[in-house]
Amino acid sequence: MIRFGLRMAVAGGQEALVRLLVTASAVGLGVALLLITTAAINGTNSQNARYAWFNSGVASPADHPDNTSTAKDTKEAKDPLWWLVEADHFDGRTIGRVTVAATGPDAPLPPGMSRLPGPGEYVASPALARLLDATPPSELGDRFPGHLVDTIGPAALPAPDSLVVVIGRTPAQAQQLPGVRQITAIQTVSPNRCGTCPIGINDNGISLILAVATGALIFPVLILIGTATRLSAARREQRFAAMRLVGATPRQVAVVSAVESTVAAAAGAVLGFLLFLLVRAPLADIPFTGTRFFPADFALRLPDVLLVGLGVPVAAAVAARLALRRVNISPLGVSLRVTPRPPRAYRLIPLALGLGELVFFLVRHPPTVTAQIWSYLSAFLLIMAGLVVAGPWLTMAGARAMARRTRRPAGLIAARRLADNPAAGFRAISGLILALFVTSATVGIITTMVDERGRPHGGTRYANVLRADYTDGYDEQNRPADTADPIGDDAVARLRAIPGVRGVLVGHTDPAAAPAMYDGDLHVPNYVECGQLADVAYFGTCEPGVRVAAVPTVFGGWRDVSAAVWPAAPVGPEQVAQLRVTHVVVNTDGSSAALEQARTQLAVDFPGRRAAMTLGEVAVESSAQLAGYQRLADVVIVAGFPIAGCSLAVSVAGGLSERRRPFGLLRLTGVPLRMLRRVVALESAVPLLAVAVVAVATGLLAADLFLRSQLDYTLHPPGVVFYLFVLVGLAAALGIIAATLPLLNRITGPETVRNE
Repeated sequence: MIRFGLRMAVAGGQEALVRLLVTASAVGLGVALLLITTAAINGTNSQNARYAWFNSGVASPADHPDNTSTAKDTKEAKDPLWWLVEADHFDGRTIGRVTVAATGPDAPLPPGMSRLPGPGEYVASPALARLLDATPPSELGDRFPGHLVDTIGPAALPAPDSLVVVIGRTPAQAQQLPGVRQITAIQTVSPNRCGTCPIGINDNGISLILAVATGALIFPVLILIGTATRLSAARREQRFAAMRLVGATPRQVAVVSAVESTVAAAAGAVLGFLLFLLVRAPLADIPFTGTRFFPADFALRLPDVLLVGLGVPVAAAVAARLALRRVNISPLGVSLRVTPRPPRAYRLIPLALGLGELVFFLVRHPPTVTAQIWSYLSAFLLIMAGLVVAGPWLTMAGARAMARRTRRPAGLIAARRLADNPAAGFRAISGLILALFVTSATVGIITTMVDERGRPHGGTRYANVLRADYTDGYDEQNRPADTADPIGDDAVARLRAIPGVRGVLVGHTDPAAAPAMYDGDLHVPNYVECGQLADVAYFGTCEPGVRVAAVPTVFGGWRDVSAAVWPAAPVGPEQVAQLRVTHVVVNTDGSSAALEQARTQLAVDFPGRRAAMTLGEVAVESSAQLAGYQRLADVVIVAGFPIAGCSLAVSVAGGLSERRRPFGLLRLTGVPLRMLRRVVALESAVPLLAVAVVAVATGLLAADLFLRSQLDYTLHPPGVVFYLFVLVGLAAALGIIAATLPLLNRITGPETVRNE
């Protein structure tokens, strides 16, 4: 029977060949998208793993008891290594800056290096080495003491264009740097929790991103593959029922059906792997995570190949076996088929349970990050499954509403057919409905998070202002800690001498000062000279006759204070110059040369301190995770809608092929072709529009519940662009339906009925 099934699949005439090619093509597209998603997940994990060494000594078990990724994954060295990791910046890009000083020959060695750089030496990534060659030293190279002696290998670089530098110092020099510490091992696994990691992202953060991406894309891909394997299902059932009439056993019919489906799915799987290999290299250059992938990272692993390569044909065989359950009842099972029972309202229960789970999280929030990942992922997957289960009931409700309101023959026929079998009507548009839900939920969450956290308070006018913060946090009274030594007039003069610098403002603090109220919060005041304040725009003015003003410790662009008038400080210019420094603000003309020269000069005058940043860069850094979520949203939207569109096209075309006989009989009775086209269009458009409203509303509701329970935010309604995007997507879907209508003329002619 296996040989007979193979002959039926590949030598069963033109219809069998077309069915094989269409099924294989649809399965191949779904498999290719699944492989691309898997490769992107592997690449992101590999990329994130190479961030781990930056966080050596930052996220130790003593700092975070629940961080389980250090002790067993690192090798202890005999000689400690002085270690300091900082995030530097150049032209909007982040530079990973590591300062090291070995205390002996057995100090730990970071990956990608043959030896540690000594005093007066540094090693850089290839991308940074090229940037150093192309940039004047006063803008970049002077920040790094010594000279370049080697380049860092790929084992230490998250991406081909990563900017990384490792600077060598003597132990005496290193231990004077603020924030330096000794380590005896290089971390090899990204920390689960690390609020102070200067480079990279937390392991749980990336796990959440990948979990959402996988869950959002797997459903549309599975629907596409399932739709493809169901092509001509009704025609095949008739053929298999005829085989039963001539004596074939149920087992023999099942074997033939499984062989046919497996051949098409296997051919599609091979095609999917070929498509993946064809697009792998170009896709590796797309910065899904903000940086490009190494080609070796954007790859499949053996378990992935086996799971997809074997799982898709096996799943197709199982689906074929389940689809024949009616044929196996009796040889006349197809001929005696009756109208299925209408779906009941209990189909709404899974959808309600998924939303109820999110409501439950409003009362009892998952306690750990891992629990949050699995809890929210299960809730959203349950909602997606609930939409699929509830879809036929919603389709039936839409069909009955159309039947009550229409008097046209095409509308009545479409409503009757949908009401008789709403599951078949919904199956065609199920992929698109899930895409609409995922898009609505994703856009709702991202829009709200960006509105709440991703926009600088000062606006874009602060893009030309550079701010160096020399505090290491604040206490409960906003008292700055670990401030810098007083800055001399010569350092200010060097900054003012840079072409393009318009003003320099130095903020000082007095540890003995009493806190004062600013905007309802206690702050230990900063003291600034009014002459400097006048040269730095947007930060307010002093009261008339005041020489030194008192400003809040958070002063410096976190909020718009351009209209503020600051009161007099209890110290004069001579005393304020002797106080410790909290920050330096440099106002420039906005040119890259002025900004980078000022940043370099600050790095030279204050080595080992937090790198200076423009206020725009501060906003970008604080919303770096949001940027990752935004790219995730783009990937989900861009990938989800084409998958859903392909599912819709395959399903509608397959449905037309299966209904060629009843449509042909209608044409023989005098029904015009244009009326049949209206029937087909209404059968797809009515459930699409009816359930689409529910999907969008459910997506926004789920987003609001997630934001309230996880982030304590209220949903910010998406803008007009989102709704235009939804309308364009629905219009494109209707266009796909319209594109299949010309098939009616070919499959409903008199010869079709005669051949049946």
